[in-house]
Amino acid sequence: MTAEASAIRRQTVKPRSVKAYERLRAPFSLRCGALLIDYILVASVLAFGTLVSRMLGGGARTAGASSETVGVLIAVSVAVLDLGVLPGLTGITLGKWATGLRIEQKDGSPINIGRALLRHFVGYPLSFVTFGIGFAISAFSSRGRTLHDLIANTVVVREGPVLPQRPR
Repeated sequence: MTAEASAIRRQTVKPRSVKAYERLRAPFSLRCGALLIDYILVASVLAFGTLVSRMLGGGARTAGASSETVGVLIAVSVAVLDLGVLPGLTGITLGKWATGLRIEQKDGSPINIGRALLRHFVGYPLSFVTFGIGFAISAFSSRGRTLHDLIANTVVVREGPVLPQRPR
């Protein structure tokens, strides 16, 4: 094989599998949709628990109060699992999975449970307390990072197929 043929062969783009991904900035609208899905999940568990508690409560106030407490504990557990443990282990919440987004550290490495808990249970409330400005930062920053992303040193990316590079 000549030197010219081997140089051309090195420049030829090899086809990649469908599972190859690249980091793409997550659009603000998809991030809002993922957040909405996550909060609908938690709110529906809480609403279902309240409904069951009201049906069980009837005339006995103590039975309703204890079943309502169980409903709240289940909703808190679902929130911790969906917003802390699941993204800490996989990088996605159920809402992010549904919208094709993933949470990772700024350098591209996976996040851990502690960072996910910091992001969702410290960063999100701070983003809400600032009257939503913490979320709106995403629409105007070049990397699409929000206040809770800055606090936890994370970035939300959209997964998509790697496009072939042109030979130079």
